[in-house]
Amino acid sequence: MKRLLVRCAIALLLLPAPAIADPALWVVKDADTTIYLFGTVHLMPKDADWRYPALERALADSQTLYIELTDDNPANIAGLVLRLGMDTAHPLTSQLDESEAKRLRILADRTGVPGGMRTLNIMRPWLAALTLSLMPLKNAGLDPEQGVDKQLKAQMLAAHKPVIGLETAEQQIHLLADMPRAVELGLLRSSMRDADQGTAKLQQMIAAWKAGDPDTIDRVGTAEMRAKEPKLYQSMLVQRNEAWATKIATLLQQPGTIFIAVGAAHLAGPDSVQVQLRQMNLPTEQLH
Repeated sequence: MKRLLVRCAIALLLLPAPAIADPALWVVKDADTTIYLFGTVHLMPKDADWRYPALERALADSQTLYIELTDDNPANIAGLVLRLGMDTAHPLTSQLDESEAKRLRILADRTGVPGGMRTLNIMRPWLAALTLSLMPLKNAGLDPEQGVDKQLKAQMLAAHKPVIGLETAEQQIHLLADMPRAVELGLLRSSMRDADQGTAKLQQMIAAWKAGDPDTIDRVGTAEMRAKEPKLYQSMLVQRNEAWATKIATLLQQPGTIFIAVGAAHLAGPDSVQVQLRQMNLPTEQLH
């Protein structure tokens, strides 16, 4: 979800990736089915180089690509945001204390939010949090249109192979919009605290991803959420990882070769998709 979480919220400009390693690729298989698992980054520099031969062979061998979303066109997202992310009856500043409201005004100007505080003030806390997280990343030249999942989707469609979404945009936005208000405000406060570090964190995430280093991806991308916002961590990562592992187990019942690409944070840490599969007696092997 990260395009939504980085559309929803968190992830080399500062830290160069080692030249030898490549983004990690895993496989889970049985006698007649092979499923590749590949982590993605939803915002990337335009000139990022992340492809390598083993990855290209896996894509060429795969008959189908699964990614988090396929219905993420701007018109669809805009409609959902208007319906689930705006709240003109409860100004955002009325839900914050005086010091928090002052900090939000400063960040609205500093990050270049179009319309500034007037725009943020009619947003629900979850949408304001995402806006504050995304603006510095876009200002740093990290482009959602260059996201790995979008590039993989374009490649497979050009090869006339089906691309299927594991979730819908509405499902992903409801994960945020349906949070209890206290958790939603906690997400906003976290985004306000991290507003000056968001670009550096994503740059570290990209570097770790390019280096094939899931431990650093977890440490930089999700460890703080796991410790400080456990309910958010459960809904955004653990529950979705469990659902995707169940989906993979179902796909293994049909012969063929499938490529699954989800946000890199979902393939890292103690609750990763691989851990969920192992608990179902479906071990994964890291190929690269």
